[in-house]
Amino acid sequence: MSVLGIGVHINPDTADVLNVFDQLSGAGRTIVIITHEPEEKLPPELKAKLADYLRVENALDVSQLGSAVRHVAKRLGSVDRLIGTLEELQVPLAEVREAFGIPGMGTDTAKNFRDKSRMKSVFEAHGIPCARHRLVSCADEARAFARETSFPLVAKPPAGAGARNTFRIDDESRFERWLQAAPPTSGNPALLEEFLTGEEHSFDSVMVRGELVFHSISRYLPTPLEVLENPWVQWVVILPREIEGPAYDGIRSAGTRALHALGMETGLSHMEWFRRSDGGVAISEVAARPPGAQFTTLLSYAHDLDFYRAWARLAVFDEFSVPGRRWAVGAAFLRGQGSGRVAAVHGLEKVAKEVAPVVVEARVPQAGQSPGGGYEGEGYVIVRHQDTDVVERALAKIVTGIRVELA
Repeated sequence: MSVLGIGVHINPDTADVLNVFDQLSGAGRTIVIITHEPEEKLPPELKAKLADYLRVENALDVSQLGSAVRHVAKRLGSVDRLIGTLEELQVPLAEVREAFGIPGMGTDTAKNFRDKSRMKSVFEAHGIPCARHRLVSCADEARAFARETSFPLVAKPPAGAGARNTFRIDDESRFERWLQAAPPTSGNPALLEEFLTGEEHSFDSVMVRGELVFHSISRYLPTPLEVLENPWVQWVVILPREIEGPAYDGIRSAGTRALHALGMETGLSHMEWFRRSDGGVAISEVAARPPGAQFTTLLSYAHDLDFYRAWARLAVFDEFSVPGRRWAVGAAFLRGQGSGRVAAVHGLEKVAKEVAPVVVEARVPQAGQSPGGGYEGEGYVIVRHQDTDVVERALAKIVTGIRVELA
């Protein structure tokens, strides 16, 4: 079996990549990486596990990916899996799979997940609760939706990822400023949505041959959009230990129906959803890929399972061993305040003494470190305990007691 891993970026410090290839090597599997990164960025430990390394100019380009597949097929034999985790890769990968008859997610399904306007239309057609929305290609269409829906609204690209380039618009004056700054056009439309309120959660799940075999529920504090709008806010994600009760029946039902409607057969997906003030649920969006923001690490700690290796087996063999939820876990993301590089980390020693017994992993910002520029910030702390309340209290101490100064 030949497995092509498509990696747009290679991070030499990313141990989870090595875990994935450890799972596949030594069992008659031929592993190849395609990327536009230079070969010198490849860690020696990873390079030793590869049958080949192909560099292309643009790893998101379908024609270049197709050429790489043909090269591998001539040199090593048929390509049996084509795998990549970046959201922007999912449609190109699906198109290449279909062109070469490679098993895996097809183009229509990939587009259902990638195009958020198309996704919402699928939800509406199947009676799945979601925000009211409209894909607009001119100012008049945008104004018509605003009149029908009222403020606040959310504006986003139809093929966004990770809440990037997503904005909350609170009133008409801000709406008009948004129209002037980023006017939607037929070639560059915008997706406008009703602003959902309530508790925001995720629903991470595994499907095997059309059957939901695993799910995990997490909660964000505050919401991802608030985090993006306020670069200084330190935030947390909590995976409660107890998720099987009736409190989550609504999202289990709606989430499963949503995945079936979108066409998911086998894979790991990451869903954002809200619990409204009346207790109902509304699905924001779903990504057909492993989650970011340390979620895969958190899933590993919550279930005493190497979730990176479990994902590799799922992606290559369509197999998944369903684990039990043994722990409550959570991550606190440390984000710098100010501008420039990390100058100091305040409150670390005091907080460390209070939460040390439950800390299982940490990446503390270092003096001189460049700011991350994203919602994950400059560092993180992961905590674990059998009691969800203990995890919540520890996370609160971390984000209120530690301050990262930039200067």
